[in-house]
Amino acid sequence: MTLVITDLERQWIPFEGEIEVIGPDSSILPCIGCFGCWTKTPGKCILKDAFCETGQKIGRCDRLVIVSECVYGGYSPFVKNVLDRAISYIHPYFCIRGGQMHHRPRYANAMDFQVYFYGDTTPQERETARKLAAANALNYDAKSHAVTFLEGRNPQAEASL
Repeated sequence: MTLVITDLERQWIPFEGEIEVIGPDSSILPCIGCFGCWTKTPGKCILKDAFCETGQKIGRCDRLVIVSECVYGGYSPFVKNVLDRAISYIHPYFCIRGGQMHHRPRYANAMDFQVYFYGDTTPQERETARKLAAANALNYDAKSHAVTFLEGRNPQAEASL
């Protein structure tokens, strides 16, 4: 299953097959940093809204796709909030991967991690965004990752991803 996290409207998503989309929704509550998703309700955020099971959804996907406006070399505020709320995807415990310390995976899925950034960006913002996506893929223990930049502020104009 492909899980798409995006700040764009659902009707544009050009992916085929079994897809679940987490799209723009102003009802998302911000992560409060309580770590209840690690200790009180493992794998599930304690905040009760439509995003409390995002970590579990990531744990069931074989491909995670993020489509986001590139904002100062990072994700849009909505996408960043979704990813913050999905911290339960990983354990609070650590392991060594690639000579670096990272959180242990909570789930056994091996996902492909793809990020599509759109918007007007500088070369420095693109480099920062590439590094961010690579770090996210490493932290998520993804089996592969790719970053693509779509030109301009209207990715719907792109033929396909």
